[in-house]
Amino acid sequence: MENQFWKTKRLDEMTQAEWESLCDGCGLCCLNKLEDWDTGEVAFTSVACRLLDGQSCRCKDYENRQETVPDCIQLTVESLHEIPWLPPTCGYRLVRDGEDLYWWHPLISGDPDTVHQAGISAQGRTISEEEVDVDDFEDYLVDWPLTVGETAKAR
Repeated sequence: MENQFWKTKRLDEMTQAEWESLCDGCGLCCLNKLEDWDTGEVAFTSVACRLLDGQSCRCKDYENRQETVPDCIQLTVESLHEIPWLPPTCGYRLVRDGEDLYWWHPLISGDPDTVHQAGISAQGRTISEEEVDVDDFEDYLVDWPLTVGETAKAR
């Protein structure tokens, strides 16, 4: 592996292509989350954004996603420091915190499917928000997006 740019560049020094490649394709950030207004605590649901492909864990219309889903979060260097709910395995979070990427990250493995093989992704674990009334999201609370990292380093 010749160009491990994430080890030598700060996030704000990366090209757009390098920045985009930090996404491991897990789909966890595309799960709907509920925030407790009193405590600020964020809880994940297994209800996925209508644009998330549940098999590939990629956005079905990435380039136009904010037109379809206006509240879709655009991850930037600045917003990365303000978002407390990024999964512990998130490549952006790891690089931000000075840690290395896991063995299954496509930049390490060379294979976009290793994130699924390692059990890190949302693949096969979600239901589309188009199938669930927003008032019922609480029925779909899950903690696995925050615990996938517990076995992530194995290997």
